[in-house]
Amino acid sequence: MQKIIDVLTRKVKDGFVKAGYNEKYGGITVSNRPDLCQFQCNGAMAAAKEYKKAPFQIAGDVVAELEGDSTFSKIESVNPGFINISVGADFLAARVEQMSREEHFGVELPEREKTIVIDYGGPNVAKPLHVGHLRSAVIGESVKRICRFMGNKVIGDVHLGDWGLQIGLIITELKRRQPGLPYFDEGYQGEYPAEAPFTISDLEEIYPYASSYSKEHEDYLEEAQQATAMLQEGNPGYTALWKHILDVSVADLKKNYTELSVEFDLWKKESDVQSYIPDMVQKLKDDGFAHFSEGALVVDVTEEGDKKEIPPCLIVKSNGATLYATTDLATIVEREKLFHPDQIIYLADKRQSLHFTQVFRAAKKSGIAGPGTELIFIGFGTMNGKDGKPFKTRDGGVLRLQALREEINEEVRKKIENNRDYTEEEAENISARVGLAALKYGDLSNQASKDYIFDIERFASFEGNTGPYILYTIVRIKSLLAKYESQGGKISEDMVLLPPISDSETDLYLALDRFADAVESAYEELAPHKICQYIYELSEALNHFYHETMILAQEDEQRKASYLKLVFLVQRVLEQCVDLLGFEAPEKM
Repeated sequence: MQKIIDVLTRKVKDGFVKAGYNEKYGGITVSNRPDLCQFQCNGAMAAAKEYKKAPFQIAGDVVAELEGDSTFSKIESVNPGFINISVGADFLAARVEQMSREEHFGVELPEREKTIVIDYGGPNVAKPLHVGHLRSAVIGESVKRICRFMGNKVIGDVHLGDWGLQIGLIITELKRRQPGLPYFDEGYQGEYPAEAPFTISDLEEIYPYASSYSKEHEDYLEEAQQATAMLQEGNPGYTALWKHILDVSVADLKKNYTELSVEFDLWKKESDVQSYIPDMVQKLKDDGFAHFSEGALVVDVTEEGDKKEIPPCLIVKSNGATLYATTDLATIVEREKLFHPDQIIYLADKRQSLHFTQVFRAAKKSGIAGPGTELIFIGFGTMNGKDGKPFKTRDGGVLRLQALREEINEEVRKKIENNRDYTEEEAENISARVGLAALKYGDLSNQASKDYIFDIERFASFEGNTGPYILYTIVRIKSLLAKYESQGGKISEDMVLLPPISDSETDLYLALDRFADAVESAYEELAPHKICQYIYELSEALNHFYHETMILAQEDEQRKASYLKLVFLVQRVLEQCVDLLGFEAPEKM
């Protein structure tokens, strides 16, 4: 479905040509004076110099060619040469009627389906999810849903960290605490226990302790490094422990991600690509892309035009150890082999931008990433407290994601219980759904690259540009339609949208018509905040119309049916949008 601004632009360009001017001056923009008109063309101002005429005269000539076209309810030349445009009610109603009958509400899908891999930059195993993991999960999930809505095959990969020093630290500490476990007996011949000798709570205590202790005791750190090396060399006892760590951690992560409405198609890990590394490193050397520098193997990634120096991509350290860059490059090898992706999108803190620049350049330069594979980095800012510093607990620690969710759910619960009485089960269900919307919308409504202040009280508010306000708008429509059905009515496909007859109704039609533009823009820019911006504007337009219009009390049955179809379409569009953001509305609030 062609965008309204494109339709108008074509009309006005034709008007310029018919009036004897170049069509390049017929560009249309949304009006910056909505009190005067909906759209405007400023081309006559630019054309004046070429044609040596007053802008107002040129604008008048164009308007004269377009007057009488039913596409416009008003088109006029305004001093000193602007063309003000408002669209016709019949034209607008026909567009929104068509939109209501299309599966994607007028969005034009790309001609070719892409295969897209989204790397959520998942957490390291054996650690609880904390607020630092929120943005990659929330933004990645929305980007995945938007790309799928646009007709693509999208593969979401959590990409867990499971092969580094943190595993060696846990093994070392376990050995000190429980030396009698069979995993530490070099002569053990039997099968290792199926049950892990620790819980997720144990791991969440063991790792921070071991990490802190290793920083003050060099011998302990060396022991952990040795344990890591032994694991990576295939020590059977350590491998069995590593599998226990994975099983316990992944079970807990799945529970937490499910509560966030975040789903992964793949639960891949760093360890999954270790087998690709030797051949990859050898090929980098054989093809002349990698060379030794101060004992380390590196790939030069500087390019002509760089404004600042980009250090080489370090592949293997002088002591033979591999790094995140090595693993990331090997992961691209695997993804090319398994999926032949058109795009691989990475989510991570924007402070990692240099790392991804190095990896992407090394991958492209060496041919690890094929010529048709686009590597994209979405670097996000930090979530800060009201003091402007990264969000912390009251005692200065890192806040667990589960604790953050509980805080915001409690804030929502206080608000809903102040308004009306709910059963315990209802209050819990509503606060969980609305709390998730508050959390996700509070994050996604900000441009990903920007830092933002996480204000629980503001994000949980039922007023303003918040998730709860959007959900309240959906629930308001559900309540209205339920009342209509309780009176014997039924929403049907036979209902017809009539041309709008009030300003608030016209504004609602126009807001609906902008859906395709908002979604296509969010997709092209991988920017969920554009969806947030759109649904806030649509919710505002709906609530303005709702307050100004008698809907169920409307005596004209055709007009009532039109109103009901209109608000039902708004509900469908809003529900589609919040699904793209990764949450859903309750039945009541």
